[in-house]
Amino acid sequence: MFNKILIANRGEIACRIAKTCRRLGIKTVAVYSDADADALHVQACDEAFYIGGSAPKESYLLGEKIIQIAIASGAQAIHPGYGFLSENADFAEACQNAGLVFIGPLAQSIRAMGSKSAAKTLMENAQVPLVPGYHGDEQDPDFLKAKADEIGYPVLLKASAGGGGKGMRIVQDAASFIDALDSCKREAQNSFGDQKVLVEKYLGRPRHIEIQVFADKLGNCVYLFDRDCSVQRRHQKVLEEAPAPKVSPEIKRAMGEAAVNAAKAVAYEGAGTVEFIAEADQEGNAGHFFFMEMNTRLQVEHPVTEMVSGQDLVEWQLRVASGERLPLLQDQIQLNGHAIEARIYAENPENQFLPSTGKLLALEMPEEVQHEVRIDTGVRAGDVISPYYDPMIAKLIVWGQNRETAVSKMRVALEQVRIVGLSTNVAFLGRLLRCEPFCSANLDTGLIGRDEEFLLHKDTQVDIESLAFLLACRLNEEVNVASYVGSEMASPWRLQDGWRMNGVLLREFAFFLEGQPSQAHIVQYCYQTQILSFAGKTVHFSYRNDGTSFYITIDGHKHSAGVIKNTSNPVILHLFRNGRHQIWNYQDPLEHSHVEEGASGKLTAPMPGKVISIQIKVGDKVKVGDPLIVVEAMKMEHTITAPIDGEVGEINYAQGDQVNEGDQLIIFKSTDA
Repeated sequence: MFNKILIANRGEIACRIAKTCRRLGIKTVAVYSDADADALHVQACDEAFYIGGSAPKESYLLGEKIIQIAIASGAQAIHPGYGFLSENADFAEACQNAGLVFIGPLAQSIRAMGSKSAAKTLMENAQVPLVPGYHGDEQDPDFLKAKADEIGYPVLLKASAGGGGKGMRIVQDAASFIDALDSCKREAQNSFGDQKVLVEKYLGRPRHIEIQVFADKLGNCVYLFDRDCSVQRRHQKVLEEAPAPKVSPEIKRAMGEAAVNAAKAVAYEGAGTVEFIAEADQEGNAGHFFFMEMNTRLQVEHPVTEMVSGQDLVEWQLRVASGERLPLLQDQIQLNGHAIEARIYAENPENQFLPSTGKLLALEMPEEVQHEVRIDTGVRAGDVISPYYDPMIAKLIVWGQNRETAVSKMRVALEQVRIVGLSTNVAFLGRLLRCEPFCSANLDTGLIGRDEEFLLHKDTQVDIESLAFLLACRLNEEVNVASYVGSEMASPWRLQDGWRMNGVLLREFAFFLEGQPSQAHIVQYCYQTQILSFAGKTVHFSYRNDGTSFYITIDGHKHSAGVIKNTSNPVILHLFRNGRHQIWNYQDPLEHSHVEEGASGKLTAPMPGKVISIQIKVGDKVKVGDPLIVVEAMKMEHTITAPIDGEVGEINYAQGDQVNEGDQLIIFKSTDA
């Protein structure tokens, strides 16, 4: 076993690898960029070395520099995590040439499976079923379009060297093929340095099912069951679970054996995932399956396999890389229960899942319970989600004796997540866990798209309980003005609790949700005892607080929720209740103005990024929905369309410029006659 390894990655996966190394007594070396100088993964390791600028190409993609640091630090091996250099065959080969162990497969195995087209040819020779498509080297646009016409629409364009949903486009008809191809190739080049694409038939109800494989240097190869990753947005996974529901034992066995054969065909070593796509019937039952690709690394969703198998896959990686035999052979691996993983992202589901950046003003997660509730994260409160890296905040993983129990546990766990400072997908995940198709395991990759009306709506429900929690927060703040004023203890006369010697205090509060006002009246008799009136309903109301959680009693009925004040703007209150997250604005009753900011005639950037294409010029007349500017953020292309009919008056940025969220990109001329 190794004495010291370098972790060539960042974030939650670097922290996760360091955790296993610490348990095994292995010293760890971290590398960090400018943006990550104070990152959690730096603290999680025994040593840390500065690697370069914030952009990945200036830091985490500098393979030669990372190898030099590994040698200088005395590390014996490099663990690449996932992403960055994890599937870079040249880097794996360079490690070997430098006398370092690359904790992953051999370079030739990465090359064999790194190209989707080459891998499909390999699988075809091994008689593994493939989706109809073209996987060859010819990349002339007219030739590829002819192949798409021959396959029949809709087709799927995929970056040959891609992964993570990047460089993928669904093309519905021949007319839109060339534009989709151009965009796909640009994104593939930017993300992977290779613009080669393949064309496949797009299945109507595809299920994404994958097999975890593991092989050692002694010729042993096993599979550790299956995972379902069908719940996706924009071709990126959102929820994963193990084992995959509604798949027959015969199909699972066939997939497992095919995955092992695929690994053996390339003399595979270490952890890998063979991904299949299966046709689903109307109830979600998986039928015929087809090989999709092989990821020659540890997957983001590996924790669900660990939860149901009871194995530490990072420990397996370390043991196999050091030359040991696999810890277990196929007949020794046991399946126990059901596990689900939810990826918590800094993004705005109601705005096309655009990434969100900024400081985590508050980050509260459920308590971890061994073998039942697990949290993998690389950030903490006060950290910044930057535009340079993937916007994942954490992975929340739960285990139950069966799928129904696991789903229930995940719902409860998500309700305990409270994040302030940027937009997240937590409430969206909670709705996913309650939508009928997911609950009944009627899964396919189109689930989110079909149920958008339910899954992506903004929560604007206002009730007397919500206002009671907001009032409790405001009143609690008034009562706890200060325990001490200088050296003088605060006297009862300093308390703003509404106490009166004769009579009562009638007060009015105004709160705003999505710009809509809600007014509540309270009659205060004494501290924490009052009558609350809202929308014609009057109730007796009291509360108590134990930090960020509030407990209210309304006419004898008790409720609980979290209310967190935005430290950067104290009139903003975040209400976390029953899996919902609402952002309320408090208006001081002495301030008789409420100004709605508008940007009529202006187009602002919905997220930070780089302008890679401007498709209009000053003077052009556009209509609602016309594409105007393409911005790249988090290595994904986002097309910004016209919000109104009008004429382009000014374009404030040029191709290649960096923009921040809220920057005015375009100003339209007035359309007044």
